[in-house]
Amino acid sequence: MSKNYSKLKNIAVVAHVDHGKTTMVDCLLKQSNTFDEREQVAERVMDSGDIEKERGITITAKNCAFIWKDTKINLLDTPGHADFGGEVERSLMMVDGVLLLVDASEGPLPQTRFVLQKAMERGIKISVVINKIDRPDERIEEVKNDIENLFLEMADQLNITDFDLDVPILYASARSGWATHDPKVVRTDVHPILDFMVSDFYPEPQVAQGEDLQLLVTNLGYSNYLGPLVIGRIQRGIIKKNGNYTLCDIEGKNKSYKITAIQEFSALRNIDVDEARAGEIVTIAGITNAKIGDTVVSTTKIEPLPRITVEPPTVGVQVSVSTSPLSGQEGEYLTSRKLEEFLEDSVRTNVALQYEPTDDPKVYILKGRGELQLAIVFEELRRKGFEFMVGRPQVLFQTAEDGTKLEPFEKVVLDIPSDATGPITEKLSIRKGIMENMMPLGEDRTRVEFIIPSRGLIGYRGVFLTDTRGAGLMSSEFLGYRPFVGEMLARQNGAIISDRLGKMTPYALFNLLSVGRQFVVPGEPTYEGQVIGEHTRPNDTNVNAVREKHLSSVRTAGKDENITLPPIAPRTLEWALDWIDNDEWVEVTPTSIRIRKKELAQNKRSVVRG
Repeated sequence: MSKNYSKLKNIAVVAHVDHGKTTMVDCLLKQSNTFDEREQVAERVMDSGDIEKERGITITAKNCAFIWKDTKINLLDTPGHADFGGEVERSLMMVDGVLLLVDASEGPLPQTRFVLQKAMERGIKISVVINKIDRPDERIEEVKNDIENLFLEMADQLNITDFDLDVPILYASARSGWATHDPKVVRTDVHPILDFMVSDFYPEPQVAQGEDLQLLVTNLGYSNYLGPLVIGRIQRGIIKKNGNYTLCDIEGKNKSYKITAIQEFSALRNIDVDEARAGEIVTIAGITNAKIGDTVVSTTKIEPLPRITVEPPTVGVQVSVSTSPLSGQEGEYLTSRKLEEFLEDSVRTNVALQYEPTDDPKVYILKGRGELQLAIVFEELRRKGFEFMVGRPQVLFQTAEDGTKLEPFEKVVLDIPSDATGPITEKLSIRKGIMENMMPLGEDRTRVEFIIPSRGLIGYRGVFLTDTRGAGLMSSEFLGYRPFVGEMLARQNGAIISDRLGKMTPYALFNLLSVGRQFVVPGEPTYEGQVIGEHTRPNDTNVNAVREKHLSSVRTAGKDENITLPPIAPRTLEWALDWIDNDEWVEVTPTSIRIRKKELAQNKRSVVRG
């Protein structure tokens, strides 16, 4: 990208999950002539990770850049799921403007409120794009009113009196590739959004005066050629290649480094430059052991910037080295040292994660924002060749000054088919949820809002998808800590547990169908203490899953039953984390997901569940 621009803008695209952020970024990049005509560009090009492509969600915030007219725009694509809110929080530290996308049918949802709150707290300029206006169930006018009411509510909640609530609203269909100022006028391009981004509404970077460098580290990377990389926005001064600069860390141990490379963003790539000025978002090499929140400063004027602070974790889960009888057969890494190294790297690159050791040297506790965020970390761990075990996610309690036990609460918003309202309300009430609001969405859908302890949502997503036949949408917003509401049973039914080592046979599994729903298929290895299914009753039961049919000399018509077993749904890590109880582990290998009891020997555990 040649320097044929006179202005610079740093803007983040934020929205609730599935409201079209990454598709919109695709449109902006393609229609700004960022790519060569012959260049093959994939759909959702910013979702570059394997897990992101498979799941269709953005997990980490990513930078790109393009030039429109005489302005260079550094654009950040951010995650939309609440579990990855830490990515959004640190991304907002690099930008001066936000493009907030809202679905024309679903309207503002919990993550919309979250990103809006963080942007308003920082005084960032915000514009709104109502996306997917070509949906048959669009509610443009209602959604527009909801957005205006949300801005008023957030300004009042944050006690902000000087925020400009005259927020510009554009309309778009990112999937079809057009945007407009008037929803009744259909266009063929997104130029209205591009023109608006370079207008005077979004300010150029707000930087401090002076020549001495200040750069806040907001992301980390790694290059096979350059080594560890530091990514951040220059808040003051100039950074030059081969210059010496100081890294200010959280412990105050300032250390000098020589900058070996400086890169600026150009489309989806990085280009080398000799120097960069205040306001630019850059990637620099030559600094080792940096952490997100550190500041790179000039050696002559050491003035670190305020560190990045994000909302604390609300969920913790035990991670252990595998102690299964089958360990070592499918994975490459089995030791606690390698496991701790991975956790250290994960925490270093994600400010919303924390980990700590326990009294047992084999077990660590990983803390995060929610089940999905933790499951993504474990999926990455699994793909790197690790064998390990994961416990049931537990909420992190706090204690008030008066000694009262506090637990995290969430506001959960459910858009569901109207005929599923009864089962949903019943299940959430059992989980200590309190209904706050119910409103119709069109003729056959209903929006229900609950206030519920975070514990009540652990393991609920699968139940929710079953009750809504896959047609429901569920999203949540962290409300804070409130008084503990009492004990809650993790799972209604008990487990079917294998009582011996061997290979499971069709004959044994067929004769166990009446005991409950099975998770396994014939031919799989099993061992004493492995959970092979869900019991029809509240208590656990031990069974022989390796029994073979003994042959006899008698053969008559109808003597042999035709063995047909029901299909088994794929065992995913999220499903297993949802299903297990407190006395069980999920055993994870690169090729298998199994569930087992923490105590394998049946004579050392009870079948009666508390």
